[in-house]
Amino acid sequence: MDRLLNSQPTAAPSIGNGVLRRRSESASSSPLPIVRQTHSPHWKEASLPAVKRVLISEERLAQQIDALAQRILQDYQNEAPVIVGVLTGSILFLADLIRRLPIPLCIDFVGVSSYRGKTTRPGPLETTKKLSVEVKGRRVLVVDEILDSGRTLQSVAQTIKSLDPQDLRTCVLLEKTARRADRIQADYVGFQIPDCFVVGYGLDYDGRYRNLPFLGALEEE
Repeated sequence: MDRLLNSQPTAAPSIGNGVLRRRSESASSSPLPIVRQTHSPHWKEASLPAVKRVLISEERLAQQIDALAQRILQDYQNEAPVIVGVLTGSILFLADLIRRLPIPLCIDFVGVSSYRGKTTRPGPLETTKKLSVEVKGRRVLVVDEILDSGRTLQSVAQTIKSLDPQDLRTCVLLEKTARRADRIQADYVGFQIPDCFVVGYGLDYDGRYRNLPFLGALEEE
């Protein structure tokens, strides 16, 4: 885990004002500006909090996943990595990402949950699925939707590291730093976002909203 805890990520990009840039080009690494749009009433259920604003549109998601895939391809040329998705939030991101990776690869999933029921605050980590693919001596890329406190990604990385892979890297679509508890950085980052509860594109509230085609901020109670 020393590489994950102490080394710098491979020039993970930060996005602002719709322009792709390297983090080193911005001293402040300011979070992604909020795109204020009116959400469709279709995405409001009477018993659930509303999606109060769109953070990242479908178009911007697709553009940034294209950019992430190109960076990953540069690092995994002539390789056959094991791609490990963290259930369940990563499923849409993982599916879109691997379709942009024309290399031989193997896919597996791990299940780790800290949000259960109608809550916007994380609880204790619970493992719901273990790896089923052999990773010893192989290059592994862990894919998760969001890096927030860092507890989930740290737990998954430590577990996989104990299985003696050749190499372990991490990729997240979203990053929040306000509540970061563990000293972990992802090697590939799509967007930096404000400290709000995010739903859509695989992320849920009480099992709902995963099928939103965009990422939105939930109206917290």
